[in-house]
Amino acid sequence: MAELRAAADGRKKGGLSGGLAQPAGWQSLLSFTVLFLAWLAGFSSRLFAVIRFESIIHEFDPWFNYRSTHYLTTNGFYEFLNWFDERAWYPLGRIVGGTVYPGLMVTAGLIHYVLSVLHVTIHIRDVCVFLAPVFSGLTAISTFLLTRELWNQGAGLLAACFIAIVPGYISRSVAGSFDNEGIAIFALQFTYFLWVKSIKTGSMFWTVGCCLSYFYMVSAWGGYVFIINLIPLHVFVLLLMQRFSRRVYIAYSTFYIVGLVLSMQIPFVGFQPIRTSEHMAAAGVFALLQAYAFLQYLRDRLTRQERQALFYLGVSSAALLVFLTVIYLSCIGDYAKIHIPIIASVSEHQPTTWVSFFFDLHILVCTFPAGLWFCIKNINDERVFVALYAISAVYFAGVMVRLMLTLTPVVCMLSAIAFSSVFERYLGDDMKRENPPTDDSKEGLGPNIKSIVTMLMLMLLMMFAVHCTWVTSNAYSSPSVVLASYNHDGSRNILDDFREAYYWLRQNTDEHARVMSWWDYGYQIAGMANRTTLVDNNTWNNSHIALVGKAMSSNESTAYEIMRSLDVDYVLIIFGGVIGYSGDDINKFLWMVRIAEGEHPKDIRESDYFTPQGEFRVDKAGSPTLLNCLMYKMSYYRFGEMQVDFRTPPGFDRTRNTEIGNKDIKFKHLEEAFTSEHWLVRIYKVRKLENREPLDHKILECKLAVCCRMRVDCVSDVC
Repeated sequence: MAELRAAADGRKKGGLSGGLAQPAGWQSLLSFTVLFLAWLAGFSSRLFAVIRFESIIHEFDPWFNYRSTHYLTTNGFYEFLNWFDERAWYPLGRIVGGTVYPGLMVTAGLIHYVLSVLHVTIHIRDVCVFLAPVFSGLTAISTFLLTRELWNQGAGLLAACFIAIVPGYISRSVAGSFDNEGIAIFALQFTYFLWVKSIKTGSMFWTVGCCLSYFYMVSAWGGYVFIINLIPLHVFVLLLMQRFSRRVYIAYSTFYIVGLVLSMQIPFVGFQPIRTSEHMAAAGVFALLQAYAFLQYLRDRLTRQERQALFYLGVSSAALLVFLTVIYLSCIGDYAKIHIPIIASVSEHQPTTWVSFFFDLHILVCTFPAGLWFCIKNINDERVFVALYAISAVYFAGVMVRLMLTLTPVVCMLSAIAFSSVFERYLGDDMKRENPPTDDSKEGLGPNIKSIVTMLMLMLLMMFAVHCTWVTSNAYSSPSVVLASYNHDGSRNILDDFREAYYWLRQNTDEHARVMSWWDYGYQIAGMANRTTLVDNNTWNNSHIALVGKAMSSNESTAYEIMRSLDVDYVLIIFGGVIGYSGDDINKFLWMVRIAEGEHPKDIRESDYFTPQGEFRVDKAGSPTLLNCLMYKMSYYRFGEMQVDFRTPPGFDRTRNTEIGNKDIKFKHLEEAFTSEHWLVRIYKVRKLENREPLDHKILECKLAVCCRMRVDCVSDVC
């Protein structure tokens, strides 16, 4: 009988599986097709810059990343970790291996190595250019997996489509934007997916996988701090909601210990996870979780009154101890001083405007609160996580523009949940609903409402797709090293002044020449011109940057003494007065003054560069201190003789929309070496001390011969 029942059960299971095989197969095929199309759409939408310009590295930081990757592939990983870059931060230099997150370089280098083994010939530059678009597909897949765990497969597919084309993510992952965020968002989403799986299953397998993904995130981007604070917050809230379980204990205990050990293997991170305040919340929650589990163990072995008294006393004591420890370590931690001008001067560190939210997320800004409400309404352990993710990401994105990147994935996920719920409600099969049949006369506007809502949702999605394409094409696909302007007839002019100037530096200066510029251009000078720079985009030494700012803000004689002390050979500046380029050094000049004033308050005062009425002006009414400082003179040298068009006087600055005040500019210690075609980049050579007239070699030979015949030492000034 037992064998017959087993056989019958086997037939039932086989029939069931056979009946579901075909729908499951079609569902898998549909999901694969949608994910492939999302990957393809995301990859294609990131190629505008390559199609319009060429396969080049964009922006500033990516040039250092590319230079480091090139060094890694040429010299090997061990040499890369021990690389001392003598071309950066002269005369200090930089130990690269211990001051970078190597995940991006190693990823690109590994892909290049695999392609080389497969005999696919490709330059490392092209691997770097197309790395972020390729990883956008992996980000779409990880977002699909995470959203599917939180809601269902339909919402996961929508989330994958959203994040593939949303401008908030594309802004840091276009082709040529070889920056850490290009791979870090994939690592972020995949780590969260594995964490949710760990919480749902309590499996060591998923938790160790989460730790490995977290290790990759730590190696790729400093934003890993977001993970190491959000996951402990999730566990802490679960404890407060009395949702403690063996699954939570196993998942977090394993994650904290293994993740801590792995993260400390990155040289740049080192012992920060056990010393700095931003990691203390994770340690505190780990200690609290152990105390909570121990009290739970004791409670099962004591009487009811003893259990209650011991439990509440233990939890209160542990919570108080953890709180005081975190506060203490936060006070003595190594927080960056948020009021340092060098941090405030970076545009990415400014607060986010409401326009930026709509520009980067479009309709998803309005729909993701609905998705959050659906998750809260049907709460469980993993939906507690996504709710905390959304709330914390909204806060941090409002504080800093750059952190919009961490908000974008959760907005896509929750918006997908909202759209999926609406589509299920209005496009679901009526036959599957357990509602009693109704008369035709009572149906009323039911079908019409369904059609109206469906059309409205589809129109919103089409508007979203059009907006994403337009923003990506016009705002996020223009490399900073190549500019474009458009004529009245729509034709395009390419302004290639940056690369023209860097190429001139590479070809016409000594190999060991030292170039002083503002820190924004340090990585590009080192990457494209291969020349030594004083400061660059790493901005680790505020006093060194302040010294450069002081030189730019001082008069020529004072600046010359500073440049002599730093062995400066050339000075490079960016000037946009001819073409109306707003990102030039005159518009950045006040930040140079503020940073210099922070280190040299006796010599530099910001108020000296304003008029008595408190205005920053470059015309005749401008401050005499400004009109005679080195930056002003280098920017406007010979510009007073130039008439940019027939409607304006000579020396008319198109960027500031005014006629300059000091047109008679002469140099004593500098001389113009190069000015690009559109005057965008200007390079000056620093004259040597005691500048003399060129020597007459015939006179020199004659005097030397006289000295030799007289058998006396040559004391002539000429000799």
